[in-house]
Amino acid sequence: MWIRNGKNSFQVHSGCCTEDRFKEEKERKQGEQLRDNCCNSGSEKSQGMLALSISPNRRYLAISETVQEKPAITIYELSSIPCRKRKVLNNFDFQVQKFISMAFSPDSKYLLAQTSPPESNLVYWLWEKQKVMAIVRIDTQNNPVYQVSFSPQDNTQVCVTGNGMFKLLRFAEGTLKQTNFQRGEPQNYLAHTWVADDKIVVGTDTGKLFLFESGDQRWETSIMVKEPTDGSKSLDVIQESESLIEFPPVSSPLPSYEQMVAASSHSQMSMPQVFAIAAYSKGFACSAGPGRVLLFEKMEEKDFYRESREIRIPVDPQSNDPSQSDKQDVLCLCFSPSEETLVASTSKNQLYSITMSLTEISKGEPAHFEYLMYPLHSAPITGLATCIRKPFIATCSLDRSIRLWNYETNTLELFKEYQEEAYSISLHPSGHFIVVGFADKLRLMNLLIDDIRSFKEYSVRGCGECSFSNGGHLFAAVNGNVIHVYTTTSLENISSLKGHTGKIRSIVWNADDSKLISGGTDGAVYEWNLSTGKRETECVLKSCSYNCVTVSPDAKIIFAVGSDHTLKEIADSLILREISAFDVTYTAIVISHSGRMMFVGTSVGTIRAMKYPLPLQKEFNEYQAHAGPITKMLLTFDDQFLLTAAEDGCLFTWKVFDKDGRGIKREREVGFAEEVLVTKTDMEEKAQVMLELKTRVEELKMENEYQLRLKDMNYSEKIKELTDKFIQEMESLKTKNQVLRTEKEKQDVYHHEHIEDLLDKQSRELQEMECCNNQKLLLEYEKYQELQLKSQRMQEEYEKQLRDNDETKSQALEELTEFYEAKLQEKTTLLEEAQEDVRQQLREFEETKKQIEEDEDREIQDIKTKYEKKLRDEKESNLRLKGETGIMRKKFSSLQKEIEERTNDIETLKGEQMKLQGVIKSLEKDIQGLKREIQERDETIQDKEKRIYDLKKKNQELGKFKFVLDYKIKELKKQIEPRENEIRVMKEQIQEMEAELENFHKQNTQLELNITELWQKLRATDQEMRRERQKERDLEALVKRFKTDLHNCVAYIQEPRLLKEKVRGLFEKYVQRADMVEIAGLNTDLQQEYARQREHLERNLATLKKKVVKEGELHRTDYVRIMQENVSLIKEINELRRELKFTRSQVYDLEAALKLTKKVRPQEVSETEPSRDMLSTAPTARLNEQEETGRIIEMQRLEIQRLRDQIQEQEQVTGFHTLAGVRLPSLSNSEVDLEVKTN
Repeated sequence: MWIRNGKNSFQVHSGCCTEDRFKEEKERKQGEQLRDNCCNSGSEKSQGMLALSISPNRRYLAISETVQEKPAITIYELSSIPCRKRKVLNNFDFQVQKFISMAFSPDSKYLLAQTSPPESNLVYWLWEKQKVMAIVRIDTQNNPVYQVSFSPQDNTQVCVTGNGMFKLLRFAEGTLKQTNFQRGEPQNYLAHTWVADDKIVVGTDTGKLFLFESGDQRWETSIMVKEPTDGSKSLDVIQESESLIEFPPVSSPLPSYEQMVAASSHSQMSMPQVFAIAAYSKGFACSAGPGRVLLFEKMEEKDFYRESREIRIPVDPQSNDPSQSDKQDVLCLCFSPSEETLVASTSKNQLYSITMSLTEISKGEPAHFEYLMYPLHSAPITGLATCIRKPFIATCSLDRSIRLWNYETNTLELFKEYQEEAYSISLHPSGHFIVVGFADKLRLMNLLIDDIRSFKEYSVRGCGECSFSNGGHLFAAVNGNVIHVYTTTSLENISSLKGHTGKIRSIVWNADDSKLISGGTDGAVYEWNLSTGKRETECVLKSCSYNCVTVSPDAKIIFAVGSDHTLKEIADSLILREISAFDVTYTAIVISHSGRMMFVGTSVGTIRAMKYPLPLQKEFNEYQAHAGPITKMLLTFDDQFLLTAAEDGCLFTWKVFDKDGRGIKREREVGFAEEVLVTKTDMEEKAQVMLELKTRVEELKMENEYQLRLKDMNYSEKIKELTDKFIQEMESLKTKNQVLRTEKEKQDVYHHEHIEDLLDKQSRELQEMECCNNQKLLLEYEKYQELQLKSQRMQEEYEKQLRDNDETKSQALEELTEFYEAKLQEKTTLLEEAQEDVRQQLREFEETKKQIEEDEDREIQDIKTKYEKKLRDEKESNLRLKGETGIMRKKFSSLQKEIEERTNDIETLKGEQMKLQGVIKSLEKDIQGLKREIQERDETIQDKEKRIYDLKKKNQELGKFKFVLDYKIKELKKQIEPRENEIRVMKEQIQEMEAELENFHKQNTQLELNITELWQKLRATDQEMRRERQKERDLEALVKRFKTDLHNCVAYIQEPRLLKEKVRGLFEKYVQRADMVEIAGLNTDLQQEYARQREHLERNLATLKKKVVKEGELHRTDYVRIMQENVSLIKEINELRRELKFTRSQVYDLEAALKLTKKVRPQEVSETEPSRDMLSTAPTARLNEQEETGRIIEMQRLEIQRLRDQIQEQEQVTGFHTLAGVRLPSLSNSEVDLEVKTN
């Protein structure tokens, strides 16, 4: 069998910067024409994609890959469908580990590629012929290089940016030479783009933008992050100098986010990092910190760019922490070819887009991105599930999200994020429920129409595997090395399967759900019988850690894959055979429901399709898919689609075909279900919303009718004004036209006379010029012949002299050679005696020989240059004469041009006349256009009336729909009621049993809770009392001020004028403008609206009052209980005080009996003061004790008073009345009682 990547398959971005960058850039470069069939897999045995580049003519795509640990560049031809490989560059004569950035030349013939450190070579290719034109090392300090690019107009000019480097290079004579010199401090340049032939704009990690022209800095601006008062960050551009240019299209791809962040870790956190720059016709866009993009536009008057717009990543309402969605960095920006759409990719592997027309409409407020397709996974996918009744795929990931996909429509149905990471997921066959294994619990959830809600939780921590049975009546969940089996009807644990000694990695049900197969890291594969809860078969191999198991449709053979690089066939506790995986580890396995094919996922991200029964030899088809190990693999129920998920965060759907290219067809008896789950509260809320919308529609109708009347009146007035204005203009234009006609006739007569005079004068001047020029030409021709003869003679003489010089030179050389040969013979005889002397003489000889030859060459060169100068002078004189003749010809041609200009003037005057006639016609057309506008507006009014009628019809249909829904809801309630009664009876029994257990705990904790509630309520009422007292004091102060001002006014009662001014001043001082309401002038429509709203509010008020009364009756018993407890507490306090008084009196009596102190009653102490002579240490102690008791009594009295006030305030609350017969003792009586007892 074969599998193909589905035409409508969707991919989810991963956390790695290889596979997702390939998809992201492909969508980015295609702009508005996203084609699914262009998403091809990489080369065979590819280990990941590192960089890519698209040619300017949009025909070729270059991809940097690592194939079998070797770098390679694959070039695809995009014009063919599907894309096909054009060239593969994989044989290199230089050292290279990987290519990190690439760019095509403007004519798409050359390819520029940058290698990674430590080589850091820049390679210039003629890629069609696989020929390296030039290679140069960019950096010797192992600094990262982020981007390379060609000039948009010049194949030979190249730009390279990186950490501390900005280099411009030019290709000439087979080498790349640097043309600029860096000045100032080096910056970490993250992104750049070409503006013109020699102008580049560059962004840094400190939020700066630079403009370089021919390598020199011309412009600079800094982007700063400011903290506004509302707590949200806003970005402003500061330190702007004049911009000189307008910016070009986007450059080549960016480097990885991790690499740039590591290189810029030394930069300040307050500075936004410019990871991406993209340009369009009006200016350019750049990333400016987390979640933000700034648009710069060129001003009209000068070459100056200013910030025109801010675009933000929106807050995701489905996210667990919505504030985190706008904290992701924008790594790549690109405009579509038509500049209608801006696409951005982020550090969390999300794709966003925005239409540029929206940014222009909503000026003044920040614009917001939208998801390009849907929110994607940003971490490895850990769980994958599908169902039978619906075309759903459920995935969970380490990014703490659950997503529900539709593989028929290729859309995201549901998405929700949680607090904990999700490790496993399973879909019920009906598609209405899911079970998810989180880090803290196992949760059973409902899939509602717009939400995922949990309705049962189990204390299973870190559930790595879970699965619904094929019938859906059971589900299994793994807890470490134990498998728990639950029923979906009563949601109880019916059995726990124990036997594994290691972590269980995979579980699978057989076709009839009677057995469960499990495999784990302990090397054991067990087959469990669910009716007995015991193992039926087992196969243990300690040396292998199993990753995945599956079972054949007839449940006779178990297939298992693990860490030993083999695929095992197990039956009756024995391994029938092992099939080698050929140097890879199998991580997932699945067999079709028909039993004809098997698919295996590997640790390198490939998929292998095999026949079943399994062949003996290496017979399988291998497909490159993911950039990481495959974690989960499933087949849909009809065997038409294969689903794969991996650690790279991607989800692939594959269409399954046979050898002849035909799809696998299994006829479905029943189509996919369309039912969805909806809660009762949601239905009620939607019904309420429908009612509110109906009332809103009626209100809008009234408003629209009123607005239409006003607009009709305004338009009629404007039409009258415009008609009067155009009539006046037409009359003025008619008078102007008559004046211009008379002037034109006069000008025609004058120009005819003037042209005749000019023609006569020109003919005379032409005859005179021809005679003069003929004579001059004859003289010049004679001079030219004489000079030509002279030059020939001089040339012959120079040639003779050159021949003589050559002969003399050859003779001199012969003589010199003979002379030096004789000397050489003498030197050879002396060489035997002393070798050192001979070597020195030989060197001297060679030096003298070179000097003589150089002198001779120099003399010959001087002679040659001398005669060449003479020849040049003669030629220049000849050219000068030719120039004079040319000047005469130019004068002749200039006269002809003057004649033509005169004729052109006449034609321009005629053209002006035609323009004036055209203006008159255009004004007539404007009048007709205004009439058409009046007709069109009448038609629009009729269309709006039709629309209002259609809305009324829709309202009637909605009412019918509501009636049908109400009837369905009643029927559903009738079906649910018997079940609910049974559930209610069972719940009551359970509650009675639980109530007996909880009563003991409640009795112990109830008193403590009541006391804390009382204290909280007392504190709250105390605070409210203080606020009310403060308000009262403020109002009293205001009244006092008003009284004093009024008293001052009374003094001027005899002076009416001053009294009037003073009263007016009081009015302006104390009466606010908001208190004065103009009531006059209300029309009947407003009065009706006011009456309707008043009735609505009165009805709402009545319902709220009823609710308050009901709540008061419910809480009355609680308030009575609190009051009774307060009474008992006060009684206890009084009893304690009596006991305290009694004990103190006993202490005094005992002290008097022991003659330690004089017995003094409190009355005596208060009435008579002891003399200073009688004071001693004992009486002072006695007085201190009395003061202490008095202070304590006073504090308690104040506390009691405060509690009573709070109780009285609570009694005055609306709907609360104390029961008869329950009264607290009055404060006055208790105080008197206390005073008597203390005395």
